[in-house]
Amino acid sequence: MSQTVTSIPLIDFSQFSGSPDQRDAFLSQLRYAAREIGFFYLKNHGVDAQLLHAVQRVSREFFTLPEEEKLSVAMIHSSHFRGYNRAASEITRGQPDWREQFDLGAERPKLPVSDNTPAWARLQGPNQWPAALPELRPLLLHWQQEMTAMSLRLLRAFALALRLPEDAFDPLYGEKPNEHIKLIRYPGRSESSGNQGVGAHKDSGFLSFLLQDQQRGLQVEVEENQWVDALPVADTLVVNIGELLELATNGYLRATVHRVVSPPAGAERLSLAFFLGAQLDAVVPLFPLPEDLAKEARGEASDPLNPLFRDVGFNYLKGRLRSHPDVAQRYYADITLSLMRSAFWCL
Repeated sequence: MSQTVTSIPLIDFSQFSGSPDQRDAFLSQLRYAAREIGFFYLKNHGVDAQLLHAVQRVSREFFTLPEEEKLSVAMIHSSHFRGYNRAASEITRGQPDWREQFDLGAERPKLPVSDNTPAWARLQGPNQWPAALPELRPLLLHWQQEMTAMSLRLLRAFALALRLPEDAFDPLYGEKPNEHIKLIRYPGRSESSGNQGVGAHKDSGFLSFLLQDQQRGLQVEVEENQWVDALPVADTLVVNIGELLELATNGYLRATVHRVVSPPAGAERLSLAFFLGAQLDAVVPLFPLPEDLAKEARGEASDPLNPLFRDVGFNYLKGRLRSHPDVAQRYYADITLSLMRSAFWCL
């Protein structure tokens, strides 16, 4: 990177549908942001503002439900890693994250499992929904549908920015992309209690999208030990590159480490995340970039404490097992033991 980065760039998605010059400018900006920083703000993304406000409202209502209502859909009841977790239930880099959250994925039936079925097949299945908030299900599934359509369109723009065929990534997400949503509430904390809202990490899928409220907290490591605040910007989504895109482009695109700092005591932060991943049975290839871009590829930067694999289902399962040891122990004891004995599992 030729100059010090002090802020996250903002890109206007409407330019992708504009004049040829506007489209070319958009693709150039997209390529720069995704390669040099790995994060950007996206405005005019096409997801209805009223829908976004409604999702924020109903998410706040979920977190204000009585504890017993939230625990009725606790993740420990789901072998598919869907449901509610109290603060400090999820682990990042060995430390608990101080956030409560509700996870859901694509609403699909549970797959039949036999001795020959890959372990990741257990990840597919239905979501859990709180009976006390019936509005949550239709609203979040509608938002999931809208986010998937928008993100697949942006993924095609990435293909063009890399001078690949527009449909280059289509076989990876196929008919069943991995659509993961997290509703996240970060409670305020005093400085003496620590500040890990979520620890430093990279996202594992194709693309991640974040709808922020007005409370700051997201930080991006633009260079080693150099952190930049991704401050809330009205009418935008924060977008970041996942490890699958870094892997597929041999490191030309950049999956960037990021973290969330807890709000101060007396405040809270609501963050709504959508993650687009490949279908679970996909294997990530190395895409042949044009020669001038290939020369700038840095190679994928896999974390030795969290190695990355081209088998999508196994890679996603590995992350879930590490992040949610209680669910892993209940439903995946055989898999966990096998992985821990493997040279690929680093503790």
